[in-house]
Amino acid sequence: MAIALDQAHRAPPLTRPRRCNCRSFPHFDFKMLDFDPPELPHQSHFKSTYINRSLSTPCLSYTDKSSTTNSRIELITGPTSQPVGALILEVAKATADGFSLERALGGLGGAYFLRAQNGQILAVIKPIDSPECTKSPIGSGEIGPRESAAYLLDHGGFSGVPPTALVKFFHFKFGPNCKIVSLQQFVDHESDAGDLGPSGFPVPSVHRIGILDVRLMNLDRHAGNILVGSGKRDLVPIDHGFCLPEFLNDPYFEWLHWPQASVPFGKAEAEYISSLDPYKDAELLRSELPLIKECSIRVLIVCTVFLKRAASHGLCLADIGEMMSRDFCEGRENRSSLEKLCLYAKSRLSEGPTRISSVDLFDDSTDEKVSFGDLKDEEWESFMEIFGGILPYAFDQKKKQKK
Repeated sequence: MAIALDQAHRAPPLTRPRRCNCRSFPHFDFKMLDFDPPELPHQSHFKSTYINRSLSTPCLSYTDKSSTTNSRIELITGPTSQPVGALILEVAKATADGFSLERALGGLGGAYFLRAQNGQILAVIKPIDSPECTKSPIGSGEIGPRESAAYLLDHGGFSGVPPTALVKFFHFKFGPNCKIVSLQQFVDHESDAGDLGPSGFPVPSVHRIGILDVRLMNLDRHAGNILVGSGKRDLVPIDHGFCLPEFLNDPYFEWLHWPQASVPFGKAEAEYISSLDPYKDAELLRSELPLIKECSIRVLIVCTVFLKRAASHGLCLADIGEMMSRDFCEGRENRSSLEKLCLYAKSRLSEGPTRISSVDLFDDSTDEKVSFGDLKDEEWESFMEIFGGILPYAFDQKKKQKK
């Protein structure tokens, strides 16, 4: 299918070279990417997995054969929902009319606002190889896929993540070659949470963002990436590039000490948590975003299971966040309860679970990183069985601490 647009969005003669093509790229096809191979951090992954173009997902590009400086946008991987398709169509129309890219202040480094000719900001663009992100805990080239993963895993828009996808984008600001970028719909907002006190935020909005952060182990949920809408002051989460780390890390939850986090989950939130299927989510990531490594997918599974079991045990969002966060004592950073539980479960793989005591369960004598990428499939299954078996004891201990 092809859509041809002139500057007034009328259909021009068929001979006119300017056009908007509808094509399909739900996955990377290395042979079709017109950039220099060294620019792609995961070139070897694409060559080895032979991920090919499909015929089912809309991809819109603006081209002009008479010029090499025109912009083009193509969907290459990630969520293919109607909102994403509408976003790409809107951006494609803007490329036909004329637009500008403006460097965004704040947030993750290397972000740009895509502004239409009428002055409206349509989207936020983040190159996946931005040099500003090389010192991040995730790594350069890893942030873009995680932005898309957050939207993909926000089932039904429950937490309000704006439509997001990975696209191939050509613009002179990025040099002569195409860039792989994260494209996210711009959300008009009154301010961010850093400009206001949390007391006026709706409890359900705080809970829904917290549920997402716990599932994805968000390492960077600060007040600046929680947008505040006008009117009811609903909250919109953005900047999810520091989610899904490759090993258990120290998450940062801005909402951890907000009063809303200590309120029990409401019925809608409890039902949503109960409906989550971590293994189905894992398969979704493997099929839609193959750039996400298996060790990160296992972190998603562990955190989702932890959330589900904790909520069913009566813990509130603040309790769950505290058990996932490290603390400092006498100048030393101590492991989180979640890290200690996972270390205990890994240590029992060779001998099976034994009688649990608070001494060995919460042992903090090792500096080993808690990663699951080294576990074979059989070991991973055994680990999850042991992990699930010790959670009730840990949750009971948490409840006793509160009394």
